[in-house]
Amino acid sequence: MRDNFNNEIDIVTVSSSKIDSVDFDNLPFGSIFTDHMFVCDFRDGQWQKPQIKPYEPFMIDPSAKVFHYGQAIFEGMKAYRDEHDDVWLFRPDQNIHRLNKSAARMAMPEIPEEIFMAGLQKLIDLERNWVKKGLGNSLYIRPFMIAIGSGVIAAPSTQYRFMIILSPAKSYYSGEVKVLIADHYSRAANGGIGAAKAAGNYSAQFYPTKLANEKGFQQVIWTDDATHTKLEEAGTMNVFFRINDTLYTAPTSERILDGVTRKSLIAIAKRDGIQVEERSVLVSELVEAAKNGSLKEIFGAGTAAVVNPICGFSYEDVYYEVPKQEHSIALDLKEKLTKIQYRMADDTFGWMVKIEG
Repeated sequence: MRDNFNNEIDIVTVSSSKIDSVDFDNLPFGSIFTDHMFVCDFRDGQWQKPQIKPYEPFMIDPSAKVFHYGQAIFEGMKAYRDEHDDVWLFRPDQNIHRLNKSAARMAMPEIPEEIFMAGLQKLIDLERNWVKKGLGNSLYIRPFMIAIGSGVIAAPSTQYRFMIILSPAKSYYSGEVKVLIADHYSRAANGGIGAAKAAGNYSAQFYPTKLANEKGFQQVIWTDDATHTKLEEAGTMNVFFRINDTLYTAPTSERILDGVTRKSLIAIAKRDGIQVEERSVLVSELVEAAKNGSLKEIFGAGTAAVVNPICGFSYEDVYYEVPKQEHSIALDLKEKLTKIQYRMADDTFGWMVKIEG
């Protein structure tokens, strides 16, 4: 990163902060945003001078290609405040790497790492009062890019806008989660955009998830598009299965997102001697394990919840309860990861990056 890049960001601050009007004890996830946002446009074949400005709506042409051809990608990450009042990011290098993989797949320009990292550092430093101390408190970070070039011809845009917005967050807990294993709808297909964090991937899940909700299930475990026999992701999260004392999770592929939480949990599990296998898990294996008692846990893994235990699943109209464990590997891994994020345990992996004041 160029040493002077922070000085190349135009900064306009609000006249007064709205922070005192926010009830930090009651925060609906992703609904309240901080005072400022980071904006950097791409036009004439290059990235323009970035800005930090007050959080506000902006005008966009009705023919902008994001509306008509869905060129939109995003990331999700968090900042944490430790007991010494320092603010930290968790593995931001992984997010910029994945964002640029998504950009390449969607025929969008890659974002220079110095723009991404300098923008993050400066914006979060400006908003550090929004990062509250205490386990479970965090600042959710949403970097995203949209196509803002106008015209309805079916071709990639020539103009884009990269932005970062911030939202204070509490611990995310969705309660008991029951899932329906998909046997018709698919999240992604080989050769498609499943491995990109493209907005359309998520909107395509809403309808089959709505159908599952109507049957009393909170989420869908997606299966492969070709045979619907391989278990892939749970809702918008990577998914793990504990059979006996081995953790299984699907390998990343063109269909499966390379989750930062996923890879971090795998690293901690391997460090602590837990056997992990990254391979396709068949629906038939899961059903058999549920029947013979070897299925111990199922859990989703993602930025918002970190770990989301699943209490049961349904397949072909048969419901299988997942037994509660006296010692949950899922919750143990969650605790170990969150302690690293809040600087309550040694960061032996070198994952945390400090926000410099």
